[in-house]
Amino acid sequence: MIRKSLILLVPAVLLLNGTSLQPGLGSDPGDDTLTITRVQYDGGDWYVGPASLPNLLREIRERTGVPVAERERQVRLTDTNLQDHPFLFLTGHGDIRFSDEEVAALREHLLSGGFLHADDCYGLDEAFRREIQRVFPDKELVPLPSDHPIYHIHYGFPDGLPKIHEHDGKPAQGYGIFHEGRMIVYYTYESDVHDGWDDPEVHDNPPEVREEAFRMGVNIFLYALSQRAEAVGR
Repeated sequence: MIRKSLILLVPAVLLLNGTSLQPGLGSDPGDDTLTITRVQYDGGDWYVGPASLPNLLREIRERTGVPVAERERQVRLTDTNLQDHPFLFLTGHGDIRFSDEEVAALREHLLSGGFLHADDCYGLDEAFRREIQRVFPDKELVPLPSDHPIYHIHYGFPDGLPKIHEHDGKPAQGYGIFHEGRMIVYYTYESDVHDGWDDPEVHDNPPEVREEAFRMGVNIFLYALSQRAEAVGR
């Protein structure tokens, strides 16, 4: 059942289209449909799991009624329309190398209202921590407690971030970077939550694990959306 807070959020989303949530949020230029934008970067396989975001967008649409696009978008941090992509997603297995221009652009974008979800694919952690420290040398990745709203906005996760794919036997942990009380970066570590969004035959995850991943993905999207709604309402 859709929670009361979400019932109130859906018309708010429709109202926000035409203000700070548009233009350019859809699957094609000029489309104002809400979506998720994958970050292209140098040094690694930013494109891994091409079915994961379309599958998550389908689940968001079917489970919540929020009008989202069928496809992701993709952007480089130096693209002139970066501000038209409020929800950024970044993943991959290897290295990440941001240029000085990309560091400055990402910092400005996130401080101005953007949101980044970075998902630790195996081998990403060291590079991501290094590069995000370049973006925010004055801020830290803070471990989120299990009672943080991102774990309860729609589906309940009493133990916090679920473990979707095994890495080194370490527990899954979500981290946040905050600015003026708003979470601008959410980093999912040792979870590989986007693996659970991929087509079932790719990782051979059982249905109950994929369900946990989709529920967490819905929560992340709705949490980011609620933050923007609150910011516009101020």
